Amino acid sequence: MNFSVVVNQFWPLLINGLAVGLIYVLISLGYTMVYGVLRLINFANSEIFMVGTFATVIVTRDIFKYTSAHEALHGFKLVATLLLILIASMLFSGVTAVLVELVAYRRLRSKGTNRLASLISAIGTSIMISEGVRILTKSAPVPTPRLLTKFNLISIGGVDIRIDTFLVIVSAALIFFMVDRFVTKTLLGKAIRAVSMSEETSKLMGVNLNRVISATFLIGGLVTGAAAFLYMQVYETTVFNVGFNLGLAAFTAAVLGGIGNIRGAFYGGLTLGLFEQYASAIIGGQWKAVTVFSVLVLVLLFKPNGLFGEAIQQSRV
Repeated sequence: MNFSVVVNQFWPLLINGLAVGLIYVLISLGYTMVYGVLRLINFANSEIFMVGTFATVIVTRDIFKYTSAHEALHGFKLVATLLLILIASMLFSGVTAVLVELVAYRRLRSKGTNRLASLISAIGTSIMISEGVRILTKSAPVPTPRLLTKFNLISIGGVDIRIDTFLVIVSAALIFFMVDRFVTKTLLGKAIRAVSMSEETSKLMGVNLNRVISATFLIGGLVTGAAAFLYMQVYETTVFNVGFNLGLAAFTAAVLGGIGNIRGAFYGGLTLGLFEQYASAIIGGQWKAVTVFSVLVLVLLFKPNGLFGEAIQQSRV
C-alpha cells in the first residue's frame, strides 16, 4: 500500500473522483427512479448505458463521417457537433429504456405477476441486448474518433483540469440539477412522486399509471445516455460489456445514497467516485472492481437503507 500517493496526488485524485462520481450519479438515476416507482431494480440499465456509448460512436463515425485522422473541431462547430451527439446518445438510450419497460415489465405487470418474474425478465433482456451487441461487434472494442482536443483548460491551486474532465463535471452537474428540478417542480414529476408513494391512491386521483412508468424509464434512459456520451469523451472506447462494471458501481452508488432517493444518488455517486480513486491510488487500479463490490456488500450489511434511508420513507423519488 502506498499512502504517499494520496498525499502527493490529493487534488488531482479529487478532480478525477468528482468526474467519475458524477458519471456514476447519472447512471444511478436510471436505477433509483425506476426503483422509486416500481420497487424493482432495472438490471438492464447497464446495457442502456452501453447502447448510449455505441450511439455516440455511430453518430460520430457513420453519420457525421468523422475519423481518427480528422482534425479536431473548434468553436461553434465543436459545440454544435457535441450537442447533437449528446442528444442522439440520450435518445437512443431513452428509446431503449422505454422498449425494456414495454417488453420486460408492462405485460407481466398487467397480468399481476410477482416481482421475481419481472426481475428475471429484466435480467434476460439485459443479457439479450449485451449478447446481441457482442455478436454484431465480434466482441471487439470499438473506438470513437476524437473531436475534442484534450488540453488543460484551467489550473486551480496548481492542479490542471483537462477540458474533457471539466466538460464531464459541469455537464453532469447541470443535467442532475435539471432532473431534480423536473421531478420536484413539474406536473409529470409530481405524478411520478405520487406513483412512487402509492400506486392505488395515484390511480384514484386520475394518474395514468402506464404513462408515468414509461416516462420514468424514458427519463432514466435519457440521463443514462448522457452519462454514456460523457464517458466516451473521456475514454473514447466502448465494448459490449462496458456497462457491467459501471452499472455495478452506479447501482452501488444508488444503494449507498438510498435507492429511490434522487439526491441520495447524487451524494452516493460522488462518495463512491472519490473513494474509488483514493483506494485505487493506495492499493492499485486492478482492485477497483473489488473495492466497489466491497462497498456494496458493506452497505447492504450495515446500512441497507443507505445514507439517506430516512428520506426515502417520506419520498421514494
